[in-house]
Amino acid sequence: MQYFLKKLSPDDGQDVYNMLQQIPAEENGFVNPAHGMEYIAFQTWLTNCDLNSKKTGLEDGWRVPASIFWLYVDGKPVGIGKLRHFLTEALYEAGGSIGCSIVPPERGKGYGTLLLQELLREARKMGIEQALLTIRPDNTPSLKVALNNGGTLDRATDDHCYIWVDTKR
Repeated sequence: MQYFLKKLSPDDGQDVYNMLQQIPAEENGFVNPAHGMEYIAFQTWLTNCDLNSKKTGLEDGWRVPASIFWLYVDGKPVGIGKLRHFLTEALYEAGGSIGCSIVPPERGKGYGTLLLQELLREARKMGIEQALLTIRPDNTPSLKVALNNGGTLDRATDDHCYIWVDTKR
């Protein structure tokens, strides 16, 4: 198996679009705004996401810059990862530093663990020393992925498990 992480580009094409159509619009707290978009709207969305990744401060008083990445395995995209450049107080409670999802047909193969591992490397390159993952308590696969990457449960509520992962591992 060969894999790599690719940062979103405005030039991404049909393969990424098709992958995003397989990932639900909202699942376990992960939001995929490209699900159900027409292809032309997807191209505009890519451009807007690329521009957002280059910002440094809050937009509209709440939106933080974020970078989006695709996990490719054996030449095809199988997952999406979002990495926020910093957190606000609200994101410490719900949102966290990193969110990711694997297309349903490829789940259970260890790709989520790989994707998070690569996103943690990207976080480290950005100077983020610890990443916060906020995971719903009933989302057992994501909890396992976080723990497989060295995550430590900080606290839990009825809505979220708060897991910190050291990016220097």
